[in-house]
Amino acid sequence: MNNFYTESPLWHEKIGSIHALLERVKISEEQSGDVLRLRKLNRIMSIHASTAIEGNRLTLGQVTDIINGIPVLGPQKDIKEVQNAWQAYNELTRFDPWDVGDLLDAHALMTNELIGESGAFRTVDVAVVRSDGAVMHRGATPASVPHLVEELLDWGRGSKAHPLIKSSAVHFMLEHIHPFRDGNGRIGRLWQTLVLSKWNPLFAWMPVETLVHYNQALYYKTLQMSALQMSALQMPALQDSHKNDVDCRPFIDFMLDAIENSLYKYVDIASSTEVLPETVADVGVNVGVNVGVKSDIIKKLKEQPAFTAQELAAMLNRSPRTIERHIKELRERGVLVRVGSDKSGYWQVNEGRQL
Repeated sequence: MNNFYTESPLWHEKIGSIHALLERVKISEEQSGDVLRLRKLNRIMSIHASTAIEGNRLTLGQVTDIINGIPVLGPQKDIKEVQNAWQAYNELTRFDPWDVGDLLDAHALMTNELIGESGAFRTVDVAVVRSDGAVMHRGATPASVPHLVEELLDWGRGSKAHPLIKSSAVHFMLEHIHPFRDGNGRIGRLWQTLVLSKWNPLFAWMPVETLVHYNQALYYKTLQMSALQMSALQMPALQDSHKNDVDCRPFIDFMLDAIENSLYKYVDIASSTEVLPETVADVGVNVGVNVGVKSDIIKKLKEQPAFTAQELAAMLNRSPRTIERHIKELRERGVLVRVGSDKSGYWQVNEGRQL
């Protein structure tokens, strides 16, 4: 398989940061008092996010009830999507990420009773179409799908790329090939989680999908950017992009940020209270936000992007821990992006992102 991404000089530093955060995750789990419940809460959040990205209308509370066996009122298709996703994620440890048969088995679980070609590569052409009818992306031809998927997984098995990079690249290419009639997004995100969990089992419980959901528009934008032969002036419609050169570097950049921020979120949930919340719905209360403080942080960082949490705390008359918590939440939502190292870097404010 031809190389489908160019490396960024910033990846090494980002990978180092994620390695350090994984140690913090281990410590936070040990101190949480109930690791099993913490992990279940995060998996429920991941399932809610991954299905919501694809248009599922169930709330986080409803998803929690479904997984706990409590009847809910809602579209049967949406309920079945959640039930299927829960089963697929719970089967994660038995899958080999580089086995085509396991990919098809996972798709069968994810789409059981939802589509006609569940657990099988599609036999029809597919396209991603905007609401105005414009074609954004055409998947590979049905005849080429089995070979392309096998080639991709063979590449993954033999690649020496870091798992953080490799998992993001595989995620992108599954979306790009679009091997299934439906469920490509859910499978792509599940497969990235699988690849990461084989490297470090903690990733089986990380709420990466939640951070993708928070930044859904940017997720789709980087998918599109990565699939195009981009010019500095325009971004042409994503038509027949499987024939074009691809460079999924923008998508890898996005996913590295999402992964890093999911680790921050995991630590935040684990350490925000001495006793973990009874339900996922309680998480929002226990790690709740103060929009006023966030607005003040953003205002100050626009004035001086290099301010530290300690400096912001002094200016805003808040504790450093409170400022750090709000910065974490702003990072999770893509409002703040760290450029450079913790010691010598600065904050970039993304205008227009919701607090």
